[in-house]
Formats: sequence, structure tokens, C-alpha cells
Amino acid sequence: MLHRLKTDFRLSIITLLAASAILGITPFAAMRFLQGNTLAGVVDAAILTGILLTLSYAWVTGDTQRSGVVFAVIACGGAVTVGTLVGEPGLFWLYPCLVTTFFLVNPRLAALLNVASVVTLMVHGGAFRSDVQMWSFASTALVVSACAFVFANRNQDQRERLEHLATIDPLTGIKNRRSMDQELDLAASEAERTGLPYALVLLDIDHFKKINDEHGHSVGDDVLIELVALLRQNTRKADRLFRYGGEEFVLLLPGVDGVGLKAVMNNLQQVLRKYMRGPGGPVTASFGVAILRQGESVDSWLVRADAALYEAKETGRDRVVFSDPYRAPELTADTA
Repeated sequence: MLHRLKTDFRLSIITLLAASAILGITPFAAMRFLQGNTLAGVVDAAILTGILLTLSYAWVTGDTQRSGVVFAVIACGGAVTVGTLVGEPGLFWLYPCLVTTFFLVNPRLAALLNVASVVTLMVHGGAFRSDVQMWSFASTALVVSACAFVFANRNQDQRERLEHLATIDPLTGIKNRRSMDQELDLAASEAERTGLPYALVLLDIDHFKKINDEHGHSVGDDVLIELVALLRQNTRKADRLFRYGGEEFVLLLPGVDGVGLKAVMNNLQQVLRKYMRGPGGPVTASFGVAILRQGESVDSWLVRADAALYEAKETGRDRVVFSDPYRAPELTADTA
């Protein structure tokens, strides 16, 4: 539970706002029932029920985008309804809603909801004692919304930058291991749901340590960048490339298996043999390939691909080894 709150920003916001709303609204709902204001009490109870259902949906399904929209609509709609029913005291409930909408939905939709809420209260007019109060409320509400809009845009931009830094390898520009873990989990779920085959390729540059030792790390970095460029040029848009660590990379190939997978691997191996060059001559790579089994965990899938890569390195390098039970004829310099 705590892990999900730490890793899912929108879910943590929905949970925090829901808890705050429940703690804030519940005493007023009870008070209004005790005071005989049944209609207002029912509205408060309905708001609480909607918030609880939305929170439960977000936790069960993980669909925080829709949950955020529903939550924002419930919050604004509830605040407007309470304002029209209880008058001036109910107006104060709209201010926190004007701010929290920007945490729940995108800034444009939040701004639209806020303007619609203020306009609805102004058109109804029953919550205000005078025109001066109404226009004062409208002005302050729009100022609050404008400030929240600016803050939300800045916050979203900074969060996107941080996510980029956290998921992209700075040297090669491809996704890192953190991104890989997330996308492999998604691939396993997709395969379980649709039956689409997925192949996982671990590749390791042969004798990379020798390149670093003899020619320096800057030359080694150039080799890594060249490898990534070649792989990107010779794979599909749907394929995903990740830096696994050091000179190891992971390639996720959706929709390929059997003969088609062998052809893909043969092509990649030939491309690297033909175009990969270092200061000491040609640079080759070893490959370990595993196709996701029905119901297999991501960890097991990675272990099989890693074992196949280890076999490729131990049996001579510059070859492709397929993991059992999907073993294909081994691709080496002599047979490819």
C-alpha cells in the first residue's frame, strides 16, 4: 500500500484529498442531520459516498485518470449544491475545491470546472446576500483558480522533467532499467490478456572491458552510443530498447516468435557485424533470447534470457542463444 502511494503520484493525491474531505465533511453531515436540515445532510452524505466509491475504484483498478475526473466533478458539484442549499456558509466549501481540481485533472479541465462552478452559483444567486458579495466572491474565486492554474502547470512541467531524468539513460538517451521493469510488467499483462507473443533479448558487447582499458572510457561511450543508434535504425517502432547496465541492453519485441524471431535476430547480428567498429577493429555482441511463457513471471523471463546470454558468452561470443523450450539453431559467425 505504501509502495503504491510512493510510486503513483495521482493515486497519492486522490487518497490524500479523499481522506481530507471525509474528515472535513463528516462532522458537518452529522450536524446538519441533528439540526433537522435533512436535505443538506443528505447532500453531504451523497458527496461522502461518491468520494469513497471513487477512492475504492482508483485503488482497485489503478485508473487514476478517470477517478480524478469523477472526484473533481463530485467535489465541485457538491460544493455548488451545498452553497445553493445553505447559503453564505456553504460558499467557503468551494475554495478548497477550486484548488484541488488542478491536482486531480489536467489544468484546462480544472479551469473549466472552476468557471462552471462559479457561474452556476452566480446564475442561481440564492447563496448571496447582495450583488457586491456575489461579484466579490466571483473575483476571489477566479484569482484563486488563476493562481492554482499557474502552480499546477509549473508543477506538471517539473514532474515531467523529473520523470524523464528518472527513466532515461543520460548517455544513450534510451530508457533505463527502471522503465524496463515497468514496461516488462505491462508486456506480461498484455500477453496474459491477449495471447500476443513477446520476446526478450539480452545483449552484451563482447570484450567491452578491453575497449575501455585500452582506449579509454570516452571511446567505450562512443561504442555504446553507436550500438544504440544501430539497434534503433534496425528495429520497429513497437520494439523497446533499454539500457540494462554497463554494456548490457534489453530489447523487448512484441508479436514475434519462432521463425520470425530467428530472422529478426539474424538481421540484428549481421548489422552489428557489418557496421560496429572500434579503434581496435570490429565490435561484436552476444545475445540471449527468451519468449515469454504462458503465466510466467517477469523475473523468470529475465532469468531465462540472462542464462541464454551467459551461454552465448561462454561458448565463444558473437552468437545468439535461444532459451529452452524455444531453442532455435544457434546463430554464430559460421552459421548465420
